[in-house]
Amino acid sequence: MELRHLRYFVAVAESLNFGRAARRLAISQPPLSRQIRTLEEELGTTLFVRTRRTVALTAAGSALLPDARRLLREADALKDGAHRLAAGEAGTVAVGFISVAAYNILPALVPEFRKRHPGLKLALQEGVTDALLPALAQGEIDVGMILPPVADSRLIYRPLVHDRLMVALPARSRRRFPHGPLALAALAEEPFILFPRKVGPSLYDLIVGCCQRAGFLPRIDQEAIQMQTIVSLVAAGMGVSIVPTSLKHLRRTGVEYRPLKDKTPPVEIGLAWGGSDESPSVRAFVALASECGSQLGRLGDGG
Repeated sequence: MELRHLRYFVAVAESLNFGRAARRLAISQPPLSRQIRTLEEELGTTLFVRTRRTVALTAAGSALLPDARRLLREADALKDGAHRLAAGEAGTVAVGFISVAAYNILPALVPEFRKRHPGLKLALQEGVTDALLPALAQGEIDVGMILPPVADSRLIYRPLVHDRLMVALPARSRRRFPHGPLALAALAEEPFILFPRKVGPSLYDLIVGCCQRAGFLPRIDQEAIQMQTIVSLVAAGMGVSIVPTSLKHLRRTGVEYRPLKDKTPPVEIGLAWGGSDESPSVRAFVALASECGSQLGRLGDGG
């Protein structure tokens, strides 16, 4: 049985006239009659009682009509859904992101994406760069907001936002430091809390390099993977940390954020995605992420 047979059947059943049904279907009447007979033979039952002047549904035809209408609606919906998927208007975009992105670009990007693409669902997954890059390469996520560099030639990388560095201090230690911006050298004797280098080698090297230029190598007493955890450990008085300025939006009790007097390189957060199988929905997300990154504008606006 073909869908066109059901369409022909419904047209005749609704008009109860082969001539009108044929005009509605934009075919001639003889082929329509043949297709209805083919359908009846296939079903093994008569669907219409025909006379020279009238056409009426049999009991079998009346029973078939609601199911035929339902099947045609479902087929049309399936076709429409396939077209929307192909056009990037339906489906899911799996987005991996580092924790810093949750405090700069994601708050603007997510609601705007949902507004512009209501048929697309975002599946958000927080992670660290060294875990998100393999997930991208293996197709487990579609795009990733990560720290550079990206060495995998299968992936495309685009910078999104830049952030400054700042100091996170335990609030209880604020009296030991002058009010206002701090020089990195003032932290030389402090225990540091940082993430392991493998989690984000570029940011790790940037922070340690800044400390070395200030005349000391940071004494790392505690490591934590997520930025939120680092800030929580600072709040607990376990040490100080150097973090992207956008973390100031994480208002944790017991933490004081200070700008740095030292001139430090920017922290770059970028977007990576697979270049070999770029769907319309991924292209839509990449385009809007780039737009939001541009709107954040000047260095430091990401924080």
